[in-house]
Amino acid sequence: MFKLWMRDSTTRFWEQMSLVMLVLGAMAVLLPLAVVFLTSFTPPGATPELLPKNWSWVNYQDAWRRGKFLLAFANSTLVALAVTGFQITTSALAGYALARLNFRGRQALLLIVLATLVIPFQLLVIPIFLVLKWGHLINTYWALILPTAANGFGIFLLRQYFQTVPIELEEAAALDGANRLQILWRVMLPLSRPALVTLFLFTFIGEWNDLFKPLVFTTRPELRTVQLALAEFQEQFTNNWSLLMAAVAIATVPVLLIFLVGQRQFIRGIATTGIKN
Repeated sequence: MFKLWMRDSTTRFWEQMSLVMLVLGAMAVLLPLAVVFLTSFTPPGATPELLPKNWSWVNYQDAWRRGKFLLAFANSTLVALAVTGFQITTSALAGYALARLNFRGRQALLLIVLATLVIPFQLLVIPIFLVLKWGHLINTYWALILPTAANGFGIFLLRQYFQTVPIELEEAAALDGANRLQILWRVMLPLSRPALVTLFLFTFIGEWNDLFKPLVFTTRPELRTVQLALAEFQEQFTNNWSLLMAAVAIATVPVLLIFLVGQRQFIRGIATTGIKN
């Protein structure tokens, strides 16, 4: 009885310690974000404070107008959605082939896909730039979309998730006369919603926060994205902290809302996508 009590006490202690550590970790992550939002409400001309005495929305209005974020939001949304659509399509097709089709060199191809994950995009920028220049795509939306239209992480993620789907479902669909594309579209993809949402969130947020591609592949003002507009805004208002924090909040809110909407599917997708040979 005493040993059982000690075991229960130890278990409760470590559960409480885990909860405390998780709370401290969440506070460490959320504290900078809280500082940004609280500082952004400081009235113009006042000293920035963590808890403003007088809350004001003027900084958001000025930041939106001076930073010309309307066009930047439209460009970032267009590019992020286009890249996300391309990545979901290419990842689904390649992931299904690597998960279900038996062909010569499949494992070697999978290793090549995984090898691309350790190659930084910055190392490929010169050949990509030359290819885009050869195709007369510099200073176009395609220069922001095509370089990341396919991604090794998405291929691997969906390949792993497809392998968790019982093959009997595919066999039943095949007996009903479905071909490979029909099986992928009507069976695999509906069952892979958590993985698709996870890939959508990773890709959309990554593209929304990307500064490198717009900085290298575009020079036209009408192609400015949110991060490029934010960088230019910071250069102009380096000393106006409340205005800067308002601009940062404007650029951050959309991705926060998207993540909050899809967080349940995101967590499920990460939890159920295991390593399976």
